Amino acid sequence: MANKSPIHSDKYPDSFYFATAKELFQYPVLDSAIEVDVCVVGGGFSGLNTAIELRQKGFNVALLEAKRVGWGASGRNGGELIRGIGHGLEQFHNTIGQEGIDAITQMGFEAVEIVRKRIADHNIDCDLAMGYCDLAVKPRHMAELAEEFEHLKTAGYRQDIKLLQKADLCDVIGSDCYQGALVDMGSGHLHPLNLALGEARVARELGVQIFEYSAATNIIKGDKPRVITEKGEVNCRYLVLAGNAYIGHKLEPYVGGKVLPAGSYLLATEPLSPELQREIIPQNMAFADMRIALDYFHLSADGRLLFGGLCTYSGKDPSDIEAALRPNLERVFPKLKGVRIDYQWGGMIGIGANRLPQLGRLPDAPNIFFAQAYSGHGVNATHMMAKLLAEAIAGQAERFDVFAKVKHMTFPGGPALRSPLLAAGMLYHRFMDIF
Repeated sequence: MANKSPIHSDKYPDSFYFATAKELFQYPVLDSAIEVDVCVVGGGFSGLNTAIELRQKGFNVALLEAKRVGWGASGRNGGELIRGIGHGLEQFHNTIGQEGIDAITQMGFEAVEIVRKRIADHNIDCDLAMGYCDLAVKPRHMAELAEEFEHLKTAGYRQDIKLLQKADLCDVIGSDCYQGALVDMGSGHLHPLNLALGEARVARELGVQIFEYSAATNIIKGDKPRVITEKGEVNCRYLVLAGNAYIGHKLEPYVGGKVLPAGSYLLATEPLSPELQREIIPQNMAFADMRIALDYFHLSADGRLLFGGLCTYSGKDPSDIEAALRPNLERVFPKLKGVRIDYQWGGMIGIGANRLPQLGRLPDAPNIFFAQAYSGHGVNATHMMAKLLAEAIAGQAERFDVFAKVKHMTFPGGPALRSPLLAAGMLYHRFMDIF
């Protein structure tokens, strides 16, 4: 039987990741007034790594998490570490110019290296394995992959990449669903909750004060912002809002109104035999197809297939994740028809209107920073945004400003109408994806 813990519980979801977590640590509740240089709201990848980067620069930092460290998207996601930041960067040419586009492209490469270095430097046991494929479902996807292949070479991407035609796909995947692939050995997959928990340990050892079950309930702006929680408060010089889809319209409307929470879901099968593992994924790579409603998948360290997708924009979770995702899994891998599903879970990711991560300061409070809206590609981008936040707070805002120049639309209609409007828009894009 698959486990069916509530997706929105205060506890970690009963996911494969939680079942195999290695550095669980209970942090205290904030129950007093404290003063620090920087307060970070959000205990996911963005918040943890901002805290690490700032502490390494000598700042005194406190981090507030409403639930548990890595409780949100950082500890629930597909675990794919993929190069790049943003989608369709040419749309921002008039705002940031070619120089800005080129800078973001290079930061998209650097982001993966930040993750790899953090794992190596601090011995974080999170099952990192390199190798990733973008999968073409339609002939036009092959043209897009060929264009991306040439772009990566022109941009000086240093990792091994290869464009595969359909006849060569058996080298990397045992499925007949695809037209071809772009292999990238500079991207890969990992155990995201163990990465987050390991990074929390790094922050703790550096001297960051981490508080769990300490949700920010009110922000009082000023020369020294105050963050109020149920039982305490943090007085600071700088404040970083890193709650992404969970920050909420009520806590800070400017930030909350620009990101839409969307649901994404995963299954973990029973452990597969070594022979079956080799038949479906011969080289232990991670995969994602190129449709709007994409599938993504890879093998876990103990030989399970982790299979995700089914992004929902309506604000409603499927009543049975396994029933919704199993047909997709068995379509891709018919050999797994009837395979036992041991875990099913989901969570909320943050999506912005233009699919570029949102990084900036509040217009009415320049000492309050934010980072959010990774649109399902946050494992690497969060780490890059954290580095840029720390650079800006330390007085080096050149790279931060490239992102801050981009304007982000506030979703119309307030919280009640944002989800239905985006759901309608995504239905249109999915319809166009048929052709």
